Order: sequence, then C-alpha cells, then structure tokens
Amino acid sequence: MAEVLLTQFSHGAGCGCKIAPAVLDSILQSEIVQNIYPELLVGNSSKDDAAVYDLGNNTALISTTDFFVPIVDDPYQFGRIAAANAISDVYAMGGKPIMALAILGWPVDKLSPEIARKVIEGGRSICAEAGIPLAGGHSVDTSEPIFGLSVNGIVPIKHLKKNNTAQKGDILFLTKPLGVGILSTAQKRGQLEEQDLPILINQLNQLNKIGQVLGSIEGVHAMTDITGFGLIGHLMEMAEGSELGALVEYNKVPILSSAKEYLAKRLIPDATYRNWNAYSAQVKFEKGVDVMQAFSILPDPQTNGGLLIAIDAAIVGDIKQLFILNGLADFITPIGVMTDLGEKRIVIA
Repeated sequence: MAEVLLTQFSHGAGCGCKIAPAVLDSILQSEIVQNIYPELLVGNSSKDDAAVYDLGNNTALISTTDFFVPIVDDPYQFGRIAAANAISDVYAMGGKPIMALAILGWPVDKLSPEIARKVIEGGRSICAEAGIPLAGGHSVDTSEPIFGLSVNGIVPIKHLKKNNTAQKGDILFLTKPLGVGILSTAQKRGQLEEQDLPILINQLNQLNKIGQVLGSIEGVHAMTDITGFGLIGHLMEMAEGSELGALVEYNKVPILSSAKEYLAKRLIPDATYRNWNAYSAQVKFEKGVDVMQAFSILPDPQTNGGLLIAIDAAIVGDIKQLFILNGLADFITPIGVMTDLGEKRIVIA
C-alpha cells in the first residue's frame, strides 16, 4: 500500500477538479419556477459557500457538501484535507460545525478497501479536531477515488456572514497564502521537491476556525473561503454580489515562496486557465504588475484555502490583534480594498 500514489488514479487534484465556472453556470440554469421559502436565508440565488436555513429561534442551520479526487498521494492525508476543505464552508459563514457525513467514491477494482479505510480515518481525525462527529455517510463504486463530507453547522442569525455583503471601503484580508494548486500539480507530475511536501500538507490540513470567531464581530461585513476558482474568482463573486469593485495590491498577496519556482517550470494546473478565461474580461492590471506571474497565481485553484474577509476600516487594528492571538500573525497585512465599480470589476495594482 505504501507504493500506491493516489493522485495517479485521478484526472485532477483537489478543488482543481471543480467544473469550470462558465460550465457550472450553464448547468445551474433552470426553466422551472422556483418556490419561495422564507426560511431559506441563503440558497441558489447567491454564489455563497453553504445553504442557510432559519430554525426560528434566532439560530440558523448551515448545510454544505464538498468532495473531490485526491490532491496528495497519501490516503490518510487525502482524507484529512478533503474533510478540512468541506468543514471550511461552515467557518466561512461565521458558523460552528456540529456534525458531518462522509461521501466516498471508491474504484474497488483498482484500490483496496484498506486504502479507503485510511482515507476515512483521515477524515475522522479532522472532524475530531473540529470537535464534531463523523456520524455516517454513503459510498459508491466509482472509476476514480473521491472523498468529502456533508457538513451541518449552526450560527446565530445576527452572526451569519455572507459573501455578497461587502461595503465600499472595506479592507480585504486573506488568511492563507496562495499556491497550493501549483504545488499539488508539481506533486502529481512527480516534480515536487521533498522539502515542499510538508509545507503543502500542513497548509491543506489547517482548519479555518478563525471564521467562527470573526462571525461574532459586527464590523466583519463579508467573508468567503478561497477554493477551486482561485482568489480572483471568489473575489469576483464577492464584488459582483455586493455590487462593488475591488482593488488588489498584488505585492501584498501572500504566496507560498516555492510556488514561484514551480511556475518557472510551467507547472500550472489546468483549472488555472479555466478560471482565468472565466474572469479575465473583468480584470485590469495597472503598470508595474508582473502580469504573467499574476495570471498564474491569482486564479490558482486552492483546496481548503484561506478566508477572504471584507472588514470595516475602523476595526482593522482589532482584527490584526485577533489574528496575532490566533496564530495568523503572518497575515495581518491587508491585500486590498472594496471600491466603487469602475471600468473593470477588479483592478490589480
């Protein structure tokens, strides 16, 4: 089993296997008249991280699901990463996860049940870190290995954070560096340096628990997590939903240092190109920006990426202190600001 490389059994890697934005928009179109459910606070009408349902007691249920094909070769780590990525959607809404169910697709004719068990064990270990039970699930025989979770959470309605409620002048923070799509592509192609594997694994395993804390802060106006559509895609969703523009200072965006080295070898995920094609028409680069590098990094598909947070400028100092207290001192530099909508939705300075 030690010689099995899970990424060789899949066509993509983690959230990089998500359906392209333009294709997804086509799939989600419907001619069926949708019923109105007053208790549904967040649903298909917005491109948010999870569905949210009013329980009628000033508390809401957060419900989400997320699964994908292997992003790393080790089955236990694959399970941990997929679980952390799914739970992140609850944190991104400002909520507290309470329970998860496993989703397993397994090519039983290619990979042994013992390997699948290690994947489940990885998922169970992350659920334990989040303080929730992995209470059940469902499995099917598939052509590629797939794993993820369906996760439920709760949130006081007054603490609910959406991705479409940013305000003009809000300061933007990002809680993890970009580049895991690039590093995971290097691993899949057998070119990831040994010293970079722990860096990749550690970031992919990190729970976004800070989201639950941020949910209780009134000046946090909008929040989302960065996943398969990259920073550019999820910021675009925030800006469009809020009917605003955004200015990003490229040199302040946190990026894994080794990612630039792999870019020099043209180790770019296919999903990067799909993301760029979906969003580039609404992006403007100012003079002085390394456009080719920015093109390769800003749409880089993230798996269990950091939280993108739009914060009232008046509480920036408090948020920085909160980050320091929660082990996020490396991310106290803002990456941009929400603006009026200009000629282009997003400006990269």
